[in-house]
Amino acid sequence: MRRALIIAFLSIVLLAGIAGGTGYFWLKSSFHAASPVPVDTVVMIKRGSGISAISQQLEKDGLIPDANVFKFGLKFFDDSRPLRAGEYKVPAGASPAEIARVLKESEQITYRITVAEGLSSSEVVEQLRGDPVLVGEIDKIPPEGALLPETYHFHRGETRAGILMRMQAYMQRALSKAWAARQSELPISSPEEAVILASIVEKETGLDNERGKVAGVFVNRLRKGMRLHSDPTVVYGITLGAGPLGRGLRRSELDAKTPYNTYQINGLPPTPIANPGLASIQAVLNPEATEALYFVADGTGGHVFSKTLSEHNRNVRAWRKIERARQKN
Repeated sequence: MRRALIIAFLSIVLLAGIAGGTGYFWLKSSFHAASPVPVDTVVMIKRGSGISAISQQLEKDGLIPDANVFKFGLKFFDDSRPLRAGEYKVPAGASPAEIARVLKESEQITYRITVAEGLSSSEVVEQLRGDPVLVGEIDKIPPEGALLPETYHFHRGETRAGILMRMQAYMQRALSKAWAARQSELPISSPEEAVILASIVEKETGLDNERGKVAGVFVNRLRKGMRLHSDPTVVYGITLGAGPLGRGLRRSELDAKTPYNTYQINGLPPTPIANPGLASIQAVLNPEATEALYFVADGTGGHVFSKTLSEHNRNVRAWRKIERARQKN
């Protein structure tokens, strides 16, 4: 009887060992088995999710056949590094082991938003509000000229307010560096004034090869005590950056004495009229040497420059002729 009990016990132990070994090898095989998912799939792991929650999410999303295979596979066959929150691309056919590697090693999916030079702060905020990946509200529009136009990269879940803070930090950093490298004896007394003038240059021309010369014209006028006579400043005094004016300026608007009408005020307007790019800031702080005091559109997207008022008036008449011809067509 005793011998029979011992044999039975040993048989149970042996069967348990066989079953355990079979289960071990089945778990290992399943953890490394390719999935039948035929395409790359994006998975979003929420911050604070534990292994159990992630395993269940992957099963629910159809990326793994069994949450327990993933959970126990991590425990027995993978390293101890944590799974990371974020948005990741899982390759087609990825096994649970490969998915674990993605969540531990791969870079998150990166998005980008490009802010064009010359937008007002209101326009930048509207652009951020319209981005479908960013989250959160923007409670306050930053001051005009406080944001650096650039391409900004981010991950899903980042906030709109956070991107705005980054834009402001980038502007401060870029402005500080450009100010330190400025020409001597400029008629600009502070970095803030540099941004104001740069915003005017930004709105006057979009051509890289003209910024330095346009800046040179405005610097010459400031040195001589001449008014800037910049249409974009008048427009800003009307719209306050809410958007394009959508029409030409009226004579009454050019004659109206507002803080932004540089036909009527001396020196610079009180604030920037847009967010200038780094190239315009550098152009203002290192303007091209020129004797020109005037410029007007030339009909090809650029400008023609002149030293005297009589020459400028001829150029203006030529531009008006081009305008009339375009209106007829």
